[in-house]
This record gives sequence, C-alpha cells and structure tokens, in this order.
Amino acid sequence: MNIQRITAIFEKDIKDFMKNMMLLAMPVLPFVMALFYNLIGDVQLPLNLIYVIVGAVFSVVTLGIIMIMMAEENEKKTLRGLIQSPASLLDIIIGKSLVTGLITLISLVLSLGIIGIEPFMNFRVIIGLVLLFLFFLLLGIGIGLFSKSLAVTSAYMMPVMFLFGFTPLISFFRLDKDSIALNIINKFPVMQAIEIHVNSSWLPLWVLAVWVIGAALFMYICFKKTVTDD
Repeated sequence: MNIQRITAIFEKDIKDFMKNMMLLAMPVLPFVMALFYNLIGDVQLPLNLIYVIVGAVFSVVTLGIIMIMMAEENEKKTLRGLIQSPASLLDIIIGKSLVTGLITLISLVLSLGIIGIEPFMNFRVIIGLVLLFLFFLLLGIGIGLFSKSLAVTSAYMMPVMFLFGFTPLISFFRLDKDSIALNIINKFPVMQAIEIHVNSSWLPLWVLAVWVIGAALFMYICFKKTVTDD
C-alpha cells in the first residue's frame, strides 16, 4: 500500500466528483427524504422506515457514486492506465473509496441527524452500518468494472438499488410471514441491519459479513476480468 498513490487517486476523484452534476445530486436524495419524513412531526418513525433512508444513503450515494465513477473511467479507457500503473489493487480501491466514503458519511450523518440518530448510537449497530457500507462499496466497484459504459451502468443501477437498498419497503406489502419470498428477503443486507436492533444475537452481523465477502469476490472477479480484457 502506497500512501502517495492513494492520495493521488483521491485528489483526482474528488476533482471529478465536483465537476459531475449527476454525482453531486446523489447525496441530496436521502437528505430530502429525511426532511420529508421530518414533516410528519413528533411521531416516532418505524425502524423499517428509518432504514429506507439508510438504504437510500448506501444504495444511491455509496453504490451509485462508485459505480458511475468506475464505469466512467472504464468507458474513457483511463481505468486501463490506472490498472497498468504501479498502483496495486489495494491502492486503487482505497483511493477511489475515500471520496465515496466521505460523501456517504456526510450524507448519512445529516440524514440521521434530521430524523433522529439515537437508535444508531450502539456499537453493534455501528458495526452493521460499516458492513453495509463495505457491501455496497464493493458491489458498486464490481458493477462499475463489469459495465463498459455509463448507459449500461444506468440500466443496472435502478434494479440493484431497489433490490438491495429499499428492501425494508417490503414490510408494507403485508406478505405472509411464512412465505418463502419474505424469508429470503429478510436475509438481505439492510434487513439484517434492522435485525441487529431487535435481536441481541451476533448472527445478523455474521450474515452481513458473508454478504461483504460475496461482494468482495464479485469485485475481484470483475477486476481480474478487466485486467485480462486489457
């Protein structure tokens, strides 16, 4: 790991981020959702509804930003030069993750600050949020590497966002608690993060860790494929 290379990648990405209106608009969505929920008044929001905002932060901001940035470099062929440079895979991932991580943190803190951050002031819950961030980050990098253009990335973005980011909305469809579909969905990352609040077991964290490992493997396969194609 080379700090100078990581810093150089970070500085380049922060400049690209500030010049891209699409990327600048993404952190605004969860913030606007939180403001809208706040209009409800003093009514305590259900945990599932709060996690819709958390899911929006990680799926729209974390996954969306890193996915678009990687796909844009892929489309412009600048990613090839970065991969062929002396920078290692770890240098590239850390350098590119710093911008996304910074914007995610700001968006998450501001959004939760509006609707109430108290339920998240817990060690296990914070670990769950970190694992959620890693899952969406690695998944976004993988999809960005897999996509050859921004147009293809846009086609993937919406289904992935709703599948992984907005899964708490499924609770409002009144599905049978014994249904296979609901049991599968309850194992998804954001649903496991909710489970941490209502369950003293460490099992949800282990399930989240498995999702992170799966996303890391997906990202690594896509990275190796990109290197091979180049």
